[in-house]
Amino acid sequence: MLALVAPIIVFGLVIFVHELGHFMAAKAVGVYTPRFSIGFGPALFRRRRGETEYVLALLPLGGYVRMASRHDAEAAILEGGNEEGSALKPGDKGYDPDALQPFGPHPVPEHRWFESKSLAARLLIMIAGVVMNVVLAFVVFVTLNMVYGEPVVSSRVIGAVHAPMNAPTLAQLQAGDTVIAVNGGPVRNWNEVADAIAGSTGDAVTIRTNRNEVRVPLAGDAAPSAREIATAIDVFIPPVIGEIVPSSPASRAGLQAGDSIVSIGHAPLQRWADLQERVSASPGADLPFEVMRSGKLVALTLRPEPTSVRDPVSKQIKTVGRIGAVGADVTVRIPMSPVQSVRTAGRQTWLTATKIVDVVKGLLTREVSVKQLGGPIAITRASVAAAQSGLESLFLLVALLSVNVAVLNLLPIPILDGGQILLNVAEAAKGSPFSARTREYILRFGLVAILLIFALSTFNDVRDFLARLFA
Repeated sequence: MLALVAPIIVFGLVIFVHELGHFMAAKAVGVYTPRFSIGFGPALFRRRRGETEYVLALLPLGGYVRMASRHDAEAAILEGGNEEGSALKPGDKGYDPDALQPFGPHPVPEHRWFESKSLAARLLIMIAGVVMNVVLAFVVFVTLNMVYGEPVVSSRVIGAVHAPMNAPTLAQLQAGDTVIAVNGGPVRNWNEVADAIAGSTGDAVTIRTNRNEVRVPLAGDAAPSAREIATAIDVFIPPVIGEIVPSSPASRAGLQAGDSIVSIGHAPLQRWADLQERVSASPGADLPFEVMRSGKLVALTLRPEPTSVRDPVSKQIKTVGRIGAVGADVTVRIPMSPVQSVRTAGRQTWLTATKIVDVVKGLLTREVSVKQLGGPIAITRASVAAAQSGLESLFLLVALLSVNVAVLNLLPIPILDGGQILLNVAEAAKGSPFSARTREYILRFGLVAILLIFALSTFNDVRDFLARLFA
């Protein structure tokens, strides 16, 4: 049931909210909307209420709101059949002699066409889906924060320091130091440590530990930003496995969640940062692991997978080792007030969007491999895994996917919202609409681009599935 229900909840909710945004905006400005469809292809369910027919279609890979348009033929490329071709005739089931086409004989008044509206009204319709996805993510984050509370890392112990070249004084901090105050203000947990450092606004950030006090300058053209300083310091995490990525080197070698890493290459470990350093330095090399499992010492051999990443200090691309394991969760939950939940949700939504933008930039600059793109199968697997982990994980996935849909829909690809916005602005600047043939070519180009992305992501899904199957 999870394999069936979880993807429907995740896909369906995100798609429904997106299309609902377009639909509500179109209704608000008076555009005739004869069809609201979730999915493409043959209809599994259809019902007409008022002047709109609501459809649930066979292929739940998207949805659309059909609007009265003089470009109906071009839109039919994507949605399958224009309104004139699907118009009901007297005697057909559902025919209404008082209704507008396609449900009745009356033509749609020109003032209710999409193109008859002002540029501002058209842009409102096109951006409304993205806005609704952002609102959905924000509401989910607020609800999760209020119900489950804030995850807080209670430790203030430093696990590792990656001092940037433009902040050498940061190296005075050492693994094992306990942070007592930042900029003179006491801190109670690592969340407060990171927030206080990242929020520094003066000409320097001062970090006081149980051993010394370090002042890192922030002023000057070559000086690091406060956020760079915050990300350069890691909290102490014990070398205990929390999760294993399927079909990863860790999974193939037999590493399990809950394993405590005793040594790598016969050198003892004290913290998770040690594991990261040794694995990163050994791409493609066999590493002997000793782990404590259920009170017994177990020997394993792992070969870290070579992976290209950007060095946080030098900013250069380098190859490091990765085994596909995540450290044990060291967070605790503390209650959040409604006001705090709203503030935190705003920050979570913004950070999620910026991470997605960074991934898109990385794909364009080849810093992120296209092999990391996931398609419907990957989302389905993630939905099932999230549902198995509980409602929090499931709705967190809904929020993340909703922000993904919002950001990616703003890409300037013709059939996406961003491409349609660009097309309408270009026509307004030109002073006249593009010809029907030009619009059709533009839409076909967009369709081919989307199909190529879909094919690539599906290929990655199938490749990963086969790798897991034969691992």
